[in-house]
Amino acid sequence: MISRREGSQQRPPRRERHPSPNSAAVDLATDRARALALVPVSRETVHRLDRFVALLLRWQQRINLIAPSTERMLWTRHVADSLQLVALAPNARVWADLGSGAGFPGLVIACALADVAAVRIHLVETNLKKIAFLREAVRMIGVPATVHATKIEGFAAHPPEPIEVVTARALAPLPKLLCLASPLLKNGAIGLFPKGQYVALELTKASKYWKIQASLTESRTDPKAQIVVVRELEPKKFEPRGTDDSS
Repeated sequence: MISRREGSQQRPPRRERHPSPNSAAVDLATDRARALALVPVSRETVHRLDRFVALLLRWQQRINLIAPSTERMLWTRHVADSLQLVALAPNARVWADLGSGAGFPGLVIACALADVAAVRIHLVETNLKKIAFLREAVRMIGVPATVHATKIEGFAAHPPEPIEVVTARALAPLPKLLCLASPLLKNGAIGLFPKGQYVALELTKASKYWKIQASLTESRTDPKAQIVVVRELEPKKFEPRGTDDSS
């Protein structure tokens, strides 16, 4: 006789489902093609961006430079989203990127403008690990960027040279962002600030404290997002409230 145990069919052990390296590479290649279709750039720029992305992904294995959930969309979510800013200030040569983090948008802009004469990109960051990454990326890719390991307030108050464009991405709500960038904006810099679907609300809040000459440009990478282009900024003056001595 065959016992129930011997005759029963044993199920194979369950395997954990993890995305294979090959599938991740396919996803990233597809995303790369989509990003470069959205924001076309020169072959030389693509080569620099490829080196930048490869370095970022190596460092990403040790520290979180970007949210892990966005790795497969790195090209559209981060690279193309940064590249689109270049066209909004085509004649600018001196840029400052506040809170550069993993290099978005500042280092990407440096990759795009590396062949343009007299371009200088200032990357401002305080996180030591991200500073180390930015310096390594600048050295390896060979782009015209300088990493400033300092607070934004200090850099904005005493920039090393006149700044033509100031950028910041996912740094702070617009009212605070304008406060941080205001010394540069008041000295003639244009502000390019990518924002999400609640940009109108942020502008309304900012207008309580600032007189802003700004326009909105639709994002090429996200139909819900827009880019705030600030051309003039002036703080509003609040009159002190008088006291009522009639009583």
